[in-house]
Amino acid sequence: MSRREGASASRTSFGDVYRAWLRHHRLSATDSLYRILHNPWASILTWLVIGVALALPVGLNVALDNARGLGAKLDRPVQLSLFLSAEVDLEAAQALELRLATRDDVADTALVDRDEALAEFRQLSGFGDVLLSLDDNPLPHLILISPPQGASAEVADALRTELQAMPEVDRAVLDMQWLQRLHGMMLLWQRLVLAIAVLLVLGVLLVLGNSIRLAIENRRDEIVIVKLVGGTNAFVRRPFLYTGLWYGVGGGVVAALSVAAALWYLARPVNALAALYQSDFQLQGLGLIDSMGLVLLGGTLGLIGAWLAVARHLGEIEPR
Repeated sequence: MSRREGASASRTSFGDVYRAWLRHHRLSATDSLYRILHNPWASILTWLVIGVALALPVGLNVALDNARGLGAKLDRPVQLSLFLSAEVDLEAAQALELRLATRDDVADTALVDRDEALAEFRQLSGFGDVLLSLDDNPLPHLILISPPQGASAEVADALRTELQAMPEVDRAVLDMQWLQRLHGMMLLWQRLVLAIAVLLVLGVLLVLGNSIRLAIENRRDEIVIVKLVGGTNAFVRRPFLYTGLWYGVGGGVVAALSVAAALWYLARPVNALAALYQSDFQLQGLGLIDSMGLVLLGGTLGLIGAWLAVARHLGEIEPR
């Protein structure tokens, strides 16, 4: 007597599940890229908006890095310049130099005779004939003072204040004050660039979220059908995440190219200006690694913006 068998449940192996998952990722990536390229003008505008928003803080940060590198080239040990009064003659200036050299808070001193200074200025300035017509030397004697190695800016400033009060000294100048002001300004600009970057990143997320929202609305009927046949939210979400990724990557490429083009445009006048000051300073760009990092940042922001938009709008689309 034959035995009748009932229905049997089939099992899907892990390998089949993994291959199906990988296949859907590949199809989602290619289909989302095709949809973006199929609507070129809207896609180009989105890439340009994202690229400009990313290029602005990155370009400002590159400018700060170049300014920081220029400041490092100009950095030198702290030095005090004591301009003596016009009534102080050479013997009094030499005596003052010897007295200052014995101080514990002074590492080295150097006296610049005003006659030698005038001769050097006459040679370098090109106004020799004019200077020869002067009856008196307008330059004062100058004493250059170097504080001990490793002395802080506060210690050097206290020394300047003390020496300024001496009767022989007309003016005491701390040569590093301008560089300290430059460092303070760069710190302020660094924080300002960070604040601008945060605001623009939020703007990028809003732009991406709006683009993904429009893509979801255009495919509403397709989403409803997929959910009716049992498609999960992860299955439905995947193509939109790839859409956000492509938008972000394209925006990152536009940003990297924009920064590179701006640096190329500014390189020649900056190099010419540096040559006038006998400096070998050259603008430094992003480089290949930083450019790839910018593209990766754009792709990451694209994924985040797409995820937020999908999480917000996908739950509102349910079969009735």
